[in-house]
Amino acid sequence: MQFSTLARRCAGLAVGVSLLIAGTSAHAADPIPVRVGVSADAGGVGFFIADKKGYFKEEGLAVSFVSFDSAAKMIAPLGAGQLEVGAGSPSAGLYNAVTRGIHIKIVADKGSTPPGFGFQPLLVRKDLVDSGRYKSLKDLKGMKIAGSAPGSGSTSTLNEALKKGGLKYSDVERVFLAFPQHVLALQNKAVDAAMTTEPSATKAVQSGAAVRVMGDDEIYPNHQLSVVLYSGGFINNNPDAAKRFMRAYLRATRDYNDALKDGRLAGPGAEDVIAILTAYTNVKDPAVYRAMHLQFCNPDGAVYEPSLKNDLAFFKEQGDVKGNVTVDDVLDTSFAAAAVKELGVYRKK
Repeated sequence: MQFSTLARRCAGLAVGVSLLIAGTSAHAADPIPVRVGVSADAGGVGFFIADKKGYFKEEGLAVSFVSFDSAAKMIAPLGAGQLEVGAGSPSAGLYNAVTRGIHIKIVADKGSTPPGFGFQPLLVRKDLVDSGRYKSLKDLKGMKIAGSAPGSGSTSTLNEALKKGGLKYSDVERVFLAFPQHVLALQNKAVDAAMTTEPSATKAVQSGAAVRVMGDDEIYPNHQLSVVLYSGGFINNNPDAAKRFMRAYLRATRDYNDALKDGRLAGPGAEDVIAILTAYTNVKDPAVYRAMHLQFCNPDGAVYEPSLKNDLAFFKEQGDVKGNVTVDDVLDTSFAAAAVKELGVYRKK
């Protein structure tokens, strides 16, 4: 009798311990929420692939996407801790935020323009090309040219184009519109030219409104067009999750690189990537993605620092950035480096 009672007590204790352990394990296994700012365009391909293929989930992360019509609008939520991750142009707004003491870091490449990757081309209205009004870059003088926002990467790209034509930034009139609005502005002749991104560029050309006169891979080779941003809170409060996010992201960019051929989605796995893009973005026609000139996403996450320094110098020259902020103040390559150490250096299949 005494043995039975003791056995029952021990059994009860064992069950209690088991439940306690199970509860602790379940808590440890709870996915970590990560809010990611995105624009619903092809530039977010690395995030979208990682989500669709379950790479974030495998890392124990519950990623949710928050849509923005402009990457510049992600800066304030990142600084306020409302986003853990953001993405977009390394703009004047980013540097100004850092001068105000807001802790945001560039942690990886998200899109750049080595030769063959003309993601952000210069478009000129077709009627101006047909009439001979536009023949070369010097003919941009006096034109109304659309861009995304003052102090954005597109402004620096246009500046490089104007320099190639012997012109100054002040020789043209800027009109700032969201990229999708560039197509309508060209069609309505509200602007003469546009420095725009895909898929708006392909749509404008396919509509007959514009001619692609030069890719930004020719205008500004290796331009660091967009980057992955981490909030200070994500870096400081959950560095392990930040490392895991980077691991998942780089796995996805490697899938993307495998699917590329000659700067387009025409390699192994391309149709899978196109299907993901049509599911996650506002462009639902797969043919558009097959026709697009795409951005390069560095599969090891490396950021091209000379481009960042050139852009920052231009922003300061234009008065868009004030203060002594430097590229080093906003750059943290440790997360990408740690991920590559675990994944190995990328080798194209």
